Amino acid sequence: MQQNDSIITFDNVTKVYHLGGIDIPVLRGISCEIKKGEHVAIMGPSGSGKTTMLNIIGCLDRVTSGRYLFEGKDISSFDDDALSEVRQKKIGFIFQSYNLIPQLTVLENIEMPLFYQHLDERKTREKAMELAKMVGLGDRIKHKPSELSGGQQQRVAIARALMNNPLLILADEPTGNLDSVSGREIMKLLCELNEKGTTLIVVTHDAGVAKYARRIIRMLDGKIVDEN
Repeated sequence: MQQNDSIITFDNVTKVYHLGGIDIPVLRGISCEIKKGEHVAIMGPSGSGKTTMLNIIGCLDRVTSGRYLFEGKDISSFDDDALSEVRQKKIGFIFQSYNLIPQLTVLENIEMPLFYQHLDERKTREKAMELAKMVGLGDRIKHKPSELSGGQQQRVAIARALMNNPLLILADEPTGNLDSVSGREIMKLLCELNEKGTTLIVVTHDAGVAKYARRIIRMLDGKIVDEN
């Protein structure tokens, strides 16, 4: 595999948390690569390390040892500001709990990733409108999250994740709070984004969600035990 094909490279990555004087190893020497444009599911039981792996990929946490390369650059030693810039410009996040701001409208929630970048307000609003329409919420832009169904709230979260034109979307149990019909709709939408070239990494317990991926990484006790 050529390096320039890879967006994510883990080279013998470990993660150890220090709690109350006790070392708790969570990742135990993870090595893997994810190519640009891939759709990968990371599966494993609770405590297997999959969410920690996702947090490191998303620059929300740091490795204890080993190397993490993003687009070929070793970002293991980046400072907080540099990691924040990678998050803002390269990565979109989708969470199980949606993480919408209840006081804001659909449109305002979608705009949030660009709020602190002091960009042209009119262009930002136009882009948020386009994304609201793309996820099927063009007629809900003035609604608050409490006025939406779970599936609609997750659509807002997907639109928000796309505001910064990310190279990579990280989705942590994106259908976990949804009924089966809404879950299928959300996965269809994510797959369409992937087909347009966005790299998609999904953490899930659900084999039905993992089936949409082109590759599944299975984890157990902080290690990768299978890939297919």
